[in-house]
Amino acid sequence: MPPTPLPALPPAERELVDTVEQRSGVRFRAPRTALAALTHRSYVNEHPGEGLDDNERLEFLGDAVIDLAISHRLMELFPAAREGELSKMRASVVDEPGLAALARAFELGPLLRLGRGEELTGGREKPSLLADAMEAVVAAVYLEGGLAAVLALVDRYLGEAFDRAAAGTLDRDFKTQLQELAQSRFRLAPRYRVVAELGPDHAKKFDVEVELRGEVVGRATGRSKKDAEQAAARLAIEALAASPDDR
Repeated sequence: MPPTPLPALPPAERELVDTVEQRSGVRFRAPRTALAALTHRSYVNEHPGEGLDDNERLEFLGDAVIDLAISHRLMELFPAAREGELSKMRASVVDEPGLAALARAFELGPLLRLGRGEELTGGREKPSLLADAMEAVVAAVYLEGGLAAVLALVDRYLGEAFDRAAAGTLDRDFKTQLQELAQSRFRLAPRYRVVAELGPDHAKKFDVEVELRGEVVGRATGRSKKDAEQAAARLAIEALAASPDDR
């Protein structure tokens, strides 16, 4: 006996999935997977009993898939690069700021389903939330279209990052840049602090803040303290570039 088909999505949810399909180039035979990728746990918590799935499991898969896709492209683009060089370039593309930038290019923020608290605190613009959701979308694309579909998405939205890498301008050492900027602008050194350790021991992530003059100027998550510090420094550099030069 064939399985009972799932009911059609309500119009508002169907519109969200249609938008993901248009931007990813993938037609979802399982549209609820795409919808789950857009659903933060805060939304699920506020809609108990509706059988909703949040995007955390997809985020887990997407984390590995995007690493594979970026590694694949870098191997093709830089056939003479050594392992260490490739690792640095990949880390710069898929750290939290890089994934958040990918999410913004995808215009993912307006599509997310967030709880009221996240909505009120600017969740649609939080780099960590955007990065996690982008990983979930990548996983949904992978489950539907395989690695080829993910590579097509990467090529469409990360072309600039690859171009900068090809030009030799993709600089991973954001901590050094921030150190030099802070010394010249404030005569101070930035301070880094681990504020949280997330996940199981075999897949731990570190949440790091960087401070200048007692003020948090960057906060990011990474798979190691070093990666998290680099990502936080990158955000701090962007924040300082956008602020007046108040020596």
